[in-house]
Amino acid sequence: MNKILLIEDSPTMRTLLQTLLELEGFEVLISNAMKEEDILREIAEKQPKVILLDVHLRGINGIKLLERIREEQPVPELRVLMTSGMDLRDECIKAGADGFILKPYMPDELFAYLKKFIETGK
Repeated sequence: MNKILLIEDSPTMRTLLQTLLELEGFEVLISNAMKEEDILREIAEKQPKVILLDVHLRGINGIKLLERIREEQPVPELRVLMTSGMDLRDECIKAGADGFILKPYMPDELFAYLKKFIETGK
């Protein structure tokens, strides 16, 4: 099954995304970690295919976390889709994101990215 790790600090957004993704047949894992090291350990242990990563996390800079994920690359072929309410597309792509979605977004936009990542590995 295609595993997606949600790294999002809004409980409402986590619940909504989990429901939507599970309805589409994805296995959804949710990170409750509060430190970068713990998130990196979760990635290595859970081996997700895709990470849906919010740029603005409580106490963690999502772009800096992405850079660490890419440096340490705990999972081969890992795809990272960044999200934010601010248009930080260029910064996220430069840091190593495979894609960026500006909040609020429609589920179809999210599913299009995920389908591309899973079918093509890109």
